[in-house]
Amino acid sequence: MCVNILGPIVQKFAKSENGATLIEYGVALIIAIAVGGGGLSVLAASTGVNMASAEQALIIQE
Repeated sequence: MCVNILGPIVQKFAKSENGATLIEYGVALIIAIAVGGGGLSVLAASTGVNMASAEQALIIQE
């Protein structure tokens, strides 16, 4: 009896493309987060080097 109820629901879900669209958005979001995180890591490293250089310049001037 349960198979008779779930059968059409499963078939409708399999034919629906909404799930694929949701997965595509999820993949795009993961890629955007990875690229953004990588960019922030590079920016943070560069900022750290610049701050260290500025600190050394201030110490030398004293």
